[in-house]
Amino acid sequence: MQRNDFWVGASEFLRNPAMVGSAFPASTMMVDRMLAPLDWSSISVLVEYGPGTGRFTFAALDRMRCDATLLAIDTGAGFVESLRARNDDPRLIVIEGNACDVNRHLADHGLENADCILTGLPFSTLPPEQAEAIMRETAIALQPSGMLAAYQMRTAIRPLIERHFARIDQDYEWLNIPPCHLYWADRPIDQPISASGLKVCV
Repeated sequence: MQRNDFWVGASEFLRNPAMVGSAFPASTMMVDRMLAPLDWSSISVLVEYGPGTGRFTFAALDRMRCDATLLAIDTGAGFVESLRARNDDPRLIVIEGNACDVNRHLADHGLENADCILTGLPFSTLPPEQAEAIMRETAIALQPSGMLAAYQMRTAIRPLIERHFARIDQDYEWLNIPPCHLYWADRPIDQPISASGLKVCV
């Protein structure tokens, strides 16, 4: 971690703690454990909510195909500015915006539905209606075969996942500050339905 990353993370956490899960960057152990189950060969579009200082962002880029795209969405202007300044990878698009608008952001950049959405947004501190909206839009934004990967300090996210995904795997990583619950969910329920009754992507 660069020294500047700590100050950017701390300042954004103090500015808006409800949207920043922790002032501390994720440990290497947690990053590796969170990303290990993902099938990187099948991911052409990855969306990350709350990339922060980029601990998961750059680790994901190391694993992604050369023709893939990573769309990173953050509400923190400091995080966005820092990531853009450090980025020299054409696969990474950094947006200052809200996860609720993920489908609009994908469309604005000419991207198909995501194969994976990765998030560390603190769902336990978000207003319930905002948390519900983000999870609903997430399920819609994913391909029918897509996966949600989430790391959380608390378990408030699980009922949200259960309402919008048909299958969940869960784990826990102690070697992080703070320790985190890890979730991988697939089979999104909120896929748009066509007139024929078949799920379609938007």
